[in-house]
Amino acid sequence: MLNKLEKAQQQWGGYSDVIDYWLTLRQELLVEYSKMAGLSGGSKTCLPTEEKLNQFCGALVDYISAGHFKIYDMVMERWKSTGFSSNAEIDTLYARIVETTEPLLNFNDKYSSFVLDEDNFAGFDSDISVVGEIMEMRFEQEDMLIQLIADSLAIPPGA
Repeated sequence: MLNKLEKAQQQWGGYSDVIDYWLTLRQELLVEYSKMAGLSGGSKTCLPTEEKLNQFCGALVDYISAGHFKIYDMVMERWKSTGFSSNAEIDTLYARIVETTEPLLNFNDKYSSFVLDEDNFAGFDSDISVVGEIMEMRFEQEDMLIQLIADSLAIPPGA
């Protein structure tokens, strides 16, 4: 996921303040996810601390909230202000992004005030893995949405 983020940052970095902000939030989320999933170089021999779990849940909710209540609206407004309107492909991509929201928020609801212990660690390990898969799917859909909008802005309306 980090390699894909770097590619997205190279491709769209500096394209717009909104997209830069979006990618920065994604990077923060991925850093916290890496800590939770044990991908940051450590071995998975101990449970994550409550602090690390809360940091990840906070970054997850911040990313989702910023997407739904700020970034998507800002991107679409800028796009529409240039004379474009949504189409079926963009609407479908957005719907796929929205479908990932509930399972991610369910993880937050389950674990944001959760104390990990040996009895429920196996469930957590599986849950954090699924969250990673959902995040990756969401990021791919978001990148396709950015690409569609960027492509459409390269061609003036009516051209």
